[in-house]
Amino acid sequence: MLALSIVVFFLLNLLLGSVHIPMKEIVCILLGGSPEAGESVADQWTIHSNIIWKSRVPQTLTAMVAGAGLAISGLQMQTVFRNPLAGPSVLGISSGASLGVACVVLFSGTFGGVALSRLGYLGDAALSIAAIVGALAVMALIVWVSQKVKGNVTLLIIGVMIGYVANAIIGVLKYFSVEEDIRAYVIWGLGSFSRVSGDQMVLFIVLMLILLPLSFLLIKTMNLLLLGDGYARNLGLNIKRARLWVISCSGVLVAIVTAYCGPIMFLGLAVPHLCRAIFRTSDHRILMPASLLCGAALALACNLIARMPGFEGALPVNSVTALVGAPVVASVLFNKRKGEINE
Repeated sequence: MLALSIVVFFLLNLLLGSVHIPMKEIVCILLGGSPEAGESVADQWTIHSNIIWKSRVPQTLTAMVAGAGLAISGLQMQTVFRNPLAGPSVLGISSGASLGVACVVLFSGTFGGVALSRLGYLGDAALSIAAIVGALAVMALIVWVSQKVKGNVTLLIIGVMIGYVANAIIGVLKYFSVEEDIRAYVIWGLGSFSRVSGDQMVLFIVLMLILLPLSFLLIKTMNLLLLGDGYARNLGLNIKRARLWVISCSGVLVAIVTAYCGPIMFLGLAVPHLCRAIFRTSDHRILMPASLLCGAALALACNLIARMPGFEGALPVNSVTALVGAPVVASVLFNKRKGEINE
């Protein structure tokens, strides 16, 4: 059913939008068909073909892959920290990406004299590189700290503090920046699946198609971590190394998604809870593929809501994910609590 929902939402993302394109024409465009005779028909076909191939298909594929990556990352974080409120941004990796973008965007106008938003594709590439560098720098710091501290709680607190420090630096940069740069940074921070297109989309999807299958190699490790450090150690698991691998995998997924789509909130937090409620299990052999499929489906649904017909342009993705994700988490936790009381 999850796989079927992805197909349905994928087709709806191609069908619905500010410009109405019949499903028959969409299928014909995707299959490489040709328009019927007539100059006006050919012009309309060209316009619709550009909308499908240059806007809707890249946006839909990006949403699907990004949602899957964030869901897997959130599940890994909740497992390694054994904390239901842990998410992809809990270690400050998203804040590191935001800091990297803030440095580039806010410095470009103040010291370079040219706002990054005016540079087109060059500006988008600079944003992606800055976000990856910032996220990986914070992740390297977290990995180094994880080798020095023993407790997960200590590492979690340090990650949260890193996020606060990054946000404080961003606040200082905003204060000294020009209005146009601040606006460009705020728009980036709202998150969007529509920024990725062309070669960027191909690179993004290839990277995620490599990383997502690799994350499945950690299923056994994550099941052992659920037993607690004492049992896992007795079963031969190197706790420090296992924690390092899971955090690194989760961090790289978050870094790449944030670099290309901006900081997308709530998907990584909500999807693992939703999958546990649906399948009623903590076995990662079920939860990992379920989270991947559910994350992709939920991201497609949020992207669909964000650009429903009737809206001028598109709503910020983070607004939609919060509106969808918060009730999901609240209802799951409420039902869990209600079940415990009944027992």
